[in-house]
Amino acid sequence: MVSAWGMTAETARDGNDALEALSRNPADVILTDLNMPGLDGFGFLQKLREMGDMPPTIVLTAYGNVETAVRTVHELGAYWFLEKPIQPKSLEVLVSRAAQHAVLRNDKQALLRHIANYGALDEMVGTSPKMREIFSLLQQAGPSKACVLITGESGTGKEMVARTLHKLSPRQQGPFIAINCAALPETLIESELFGHEKGSFTGASERRAGCFELAQHGTLLLDEIGEMPLPTQAKLLRILEDSRVRRLGGKAEFEVDVRVLAATNKVPEEAIRGGHLREDLYYRLNVFHVHLPPLRERKQDVRPISESLIESLNAKHECRVTGIAGDVLDAFERYAWPGNVRELRNVLERAVILAGEGHLELKHVPAFLHARAVMAAAAGATVPDVPDDPQTVRFNIGTTVGDAEKGLILRTLEHTHNNKTRAAEILGISLKTLHNKLKEYSG
Repeated sequence: MVSAWGMTAETARDGNDALEALSRNPADVILTDLNMPGLDGFGFLQKLREMGDMPPTIVLTAYGNVETAVRTVHELGAYWFLEKPIQPKSLEVLVSRAAQHAVLRNDKQALLRHIANYGALDEMVGTSPKMREIFSLLQQAGPSKACVLITGESGTGKEMVARTLHKLSPRQQGPFIAINCAALPETLIESELFGHEKGSFTGASERRAGCFELAQHGTLLLDEIGEMPLPTQAKLLRILEDSRVRRLGGKAEFEVDVRVLAATNKVPEEAIRGGHLREDLYYRLNVFHVHLPPLRERKQDVRPISESLIESLNAKHECRVTGIAGDVLDAFERYAWPGNVRELRNVLERAVILAGEGHLELKHVPAFLHARAVMAAAAGATVPDVPDDPQTVRFNIGTTVGDAEKGLILRTLEHTHNNKTRAAEILGISLKTLHNKLKEYSG
């Protein structure tokens, strides 16, 4: 019958035989009964879901088990169900649709791989070798159920990585919940994570679901995991091991199906040595490790990131900015971006609003970037490039005293994030003198 539809079928006696057959020859569509010897349909679907790349699976059910089948579709991710006795035409239509779904899913994954080779993955942008490596790793880790530890300085885009992993996973239709462990007081973090029962503590006037419940069949991001109290880390480790949660004040545990991602701006090994992160929890979370390099280490990504951000900012503020002037881009690529992509976005948001349309020009960017670009364009001026050590200012031999003064003032402003009062204190000059100098440079 199936061959008449232009397909090839392979049969299996039970769920275990089917899993073994799938390991040899992946299927585009799966048909399964619920009542089988050995590993039944429920266990088979659970195993498929744990494998992370579940083909469209059609459940066959006897009369009277429709409610069970519907629950199976929703809870275990089956594609659809058919009630016995099976009508051949209905089965043909459903199998055909499932096969089309499989083709579209495979085409989407191939398209994502193709796009990643050209410097983009979901909302992430970058053409540098480091970002291409990250895109490749995300495509491999995304469809799995494994934990991922995301590290990098503040502002590098760790939550965006987590959201991309969620969208690349079979859980993409489920919820994505993010919680910042550093933003919650120690007395509340367990309630936020695990939930609580009514009356479990003062102020608990009703039962409340925790993040694990809210993220059921989806993804939970634990941001700043190194700030989580150690006793809570121990409870988290147990949940990761057995996938069971107990609300505060509750008597019974319940099962959760949640993929856990963790992020930190600290070096994990240093956090372990400092007693802030449990070593066993680190190993449990670090199945995949994604480290986001700071923007200063991937300057070639500044332009594509800026262009992508301008597109989204145009939509947000109803502007029509079409590009970035060359001298502005040069200033961007010279700057160290201590706040990383978050700082770049803030600078661009201000510039897009000021420009409104056309190209972003020097007059639209902050003064310290403007002044640096003016110096770079001045004939005979030698501008110290951003050094590896942000505390150091370097000048080439032959730099005049005037140019050295300009460079020192501008680098100090970069160091203080354009805080002129602080910069004047560091330089040992009055705030009025600093303003006069900046006016002189921009004039």
